[in-house]
Amino acid sequence: MNPIAMNQGGTELGTIQIAPEVLEIIAGQAAAETEGVAAMGGGLADGLAGMIGRKNPARGVRVTIDGDRAEVELSIVIRYGFRIPDVCERIGRNVKHAVQSMTGIDVSEVHIQIHGVQFKDRPAEQDEPAAGRVK
Repeated sequence: MNPIAMNQGGTELGTIQIAPEVLEIIAGQAAAETEGVAAMGGGLADGLAGMIGRKNPARGVRVTIDGDRAEVELSIVIRYGFRIPDVCERIGRNVKHAVQSMTGIDVSEVHIQIHGVQFKDRPAEQDEPAAGRVK
């Protein structure tokens, strides 16, 4: 991906360019810190990367640059018990604010795909069959 020029005319010290991967990291971190988000990612490639232990702060995030604006696509797993529209609204606000405040780049759209729901962990004894239970 090509870097984004921040100051077209430059400064007395030079120019500033931001790689799109940086925007992905910022957006991913902002989304992951939103209450109700269990995990980022959810597609096949993200699942395989997670199984082999590869850590990627931009997991489940894709940024597309259109002129001086960015469009963000997120894939998330939501926590059970949270209202999806509310969580998505908070994600959109958090991502737009984080990218704008750190880079000065406007986020025109935030698209969110829910790839799963994470349920609360059950204690191990509930997973074992009870004595005398008929199967």
